[in-house]
Amino acid sequence: MIQSREDVTRMIVAAKVQKGIKWADVAQAVGQSKEWTTAACLGQMTFDKAQATTVGELFGLPDEAVAWLQIVPYKGSLPGAVPTDPLIYRWYEIVNVYGTTIKELIHEEFGDGIMSAIDFSMDIQRQSDPKGDRVQVVLSGKFLPYKTY
Repeated sequence: MIQSREDVTRMIVAAKVQKGIKWADVAQAVGQSKEWTTAACLGQMTFDKAQATTVGELFGLPDEAVAWLQIVPYKGSLPGAVPTDPLIYRWYEIVNVYGTTIKELIHEEFGDGIMSAIDFSMDIQRQSDPKGDRVQVVLSGKFLPYKTY
C-alpha cells in the first residue's frame, strides 16, 4: 500500500535506475520540459491523467501510484536544516551570497514584489568551455507586485 507521494517518488527513482531511463526521455513522452517533468517525477508538481498514465507506463507503476501522481503535492523538497548534498548546498550558498543582491536588483527594476515560482520556467544546459564545461541555468518567473488595499 502506498502511503504518501514520497513513496511514489522512491518507486520512480528506483525504476529509473533499474531501467536506465533519462529524464529527457520521460519529458519527451510526457510532452513537457525536462525541468518541469523531473520536478513532477520527484514529487513537486501535479501530472494530469494522461501524463500520469504515461509516467506510470514508463516506470511500470501500479494504478495506485498513477493516482498519487495526480494529487497536488506538498511542495518543498528540502529539509529545514542546511542541505548537506554538495550540489544542493551550492544553490543554498548562491542564495545566501547573492539573494540580497537578486532581491535588490529585482526591486530596483520592477518595484516592490516577487518573482513567481508558480508562473515560472527553468532551462538547464551544458556550455562547452575549454577551461571546463559550465552549467547554464536560466530561471524565468513572472513578476508579481504587492498590492495596496
